[in-house]
Amino acid sequence: MSGSKTLSDDEKREMLEDIRDVQRANVFMAARLKSQEGSMDEYIDFLSENIEFIELVPTRWITTKYKL
Repeated sequence: MSGSKTLSDDEKREMLEDIRDVQRANVFMAARLKSQEGSMDEYIDFLSENIEFIELVPTRWITTKYKL
């Protein structure tokens, strides 16, 4: 179990609609490219400024494989 939330049928349907919509694909591509423009320092600054807004809840993940 990875701890990931299982998607509902509605969420899956919405994702498939997004995949088929060329205009939405272009928006996602532009957002991805824009997000990669910054430096590592800018990314760390962003995380530092916004960490207080994230609820940190540890997940229980027991492994015996000891691999990365």
